[in-house]
Amino acid sequence: MAEPAAAPVPAAIATRGLNLWYGDFQALFDVNLDVRQGIITSLIGPSGCGKSTLLRSCNRINERLGYVRTTGSIEILGQDIYAPEVELVQVRKQVGMVSQRPNPLPLSIRDNVSFGHRLHARGHRVSRARREELVEDALRKVLLWDSVKDRLDTLATELSLEEQQKLCIARLLPVKPAVLLMDEPCSALDPKGTAAVEELIWELRGEFTILIVTHNMAQARRASEETVFMLIGKVIEHGLTEDVFLNPQHRQTADYIEGRYG
Repeated sequence: MAEPAAAPVPAAIATRGLNLWYGDFQALFDVNLDVRQGIITSLIGPSGCGKSTLLRSCNRINERLGYVRTTGSIEILGQDIYAPEVELVQVRKQVGMVSQRPNPLPLSIRDNVSFGHRLHARGHRVSRARREELVEDALRKVLLWDSVKDRLDTLATELSLEEQQKLCIARLLPVKPAVLLMDEPCSALDPKGTAAVEELIWELRGEFTILIVTHNMAQARRASEETVFMLIGKVIEHGLTEDVFLNPQHRQTADYIEGRYG
């Protein structure tokens, strides 16, 4: 008797007909994309192709710029984040963002990790013991606890760049986001730091849906399960990472991967 087909993994992020303009310049064109829940998906493509714009659209950070206009929809776990009844603070709670360069707050390691939770728990009393538990759990998840547990009151800015980037990821976890967006998270790191952060990203998959922008082709191959190739604001190809790199379906994808442009 044949085994029943496995149920498809639902989309954590689903864009439909997504267009975005910076003033008169159109940066995204009819982007239709399903990012599967619980896996790591990389966004690749030449500079200026719309990767970071798409990423920032998924937590509405583009709205900080008054001249940005968006049409179409983005759903996070089935909720249209641009619907009028959706509060921006809830979007940011559900969708965490990691930037290119680490940006720890000028506070202690402990206060950096608890900052987001304090912000979102405003009005709800949380015991000191519970907060310490949240800090330890987050630092363990980012593989940082053993190296910082005896110096939690040290300024976070005194950590190495690798440790700072891990700390910035840890800062998101007590808020319990469903999705982690990462914009070139290893670009400021040396090879050792890059390997450490890639290991962390791999450890976090399953518990979180991770969408990562990278210019590093080797990193996309090592650290993602699916890959999206973008060009001039459009999604050209999306598939299993191995298939995209070894058997691309579009000539433009092959040209980029083989270094003919970008």
